[in-house]
Amino acid sequence: MSYRGSRRKYIRAFVLVTMKPGTSEEIVRSRRIRGVKIANSVLGRYDAVLVVEAKDLQDLKRIIYEMIEQHPNVLHTETLISIFHPPPY
Repeated sequence: MSYRGSRRKYIRAFVLVTMKPGTSEEIVRSRRIRGVKIANSVLGRYDAVLVVEAKDLQDLKRIIYEMIEQHPNVLHTETLISIFHPPPY
């Protein structure tokens, strides 16, 4: 996951979030949480999608379990760990 040796290795995950009705904007503000790079409210089965980058699985676990899932309005999360992502342009 390192590109040309110049970037740190990291794990990227997409966290699909189900919230209590009417509260999805609160989790979108979670961009303030270290590691959350993108957070969007969405329509459909889930209420929000977060893109999280972490230095390792332990860090990812901490971000998801200790920071996102502890949010009082989060009902459920599903995490998709990226196995490949191209370097930024």
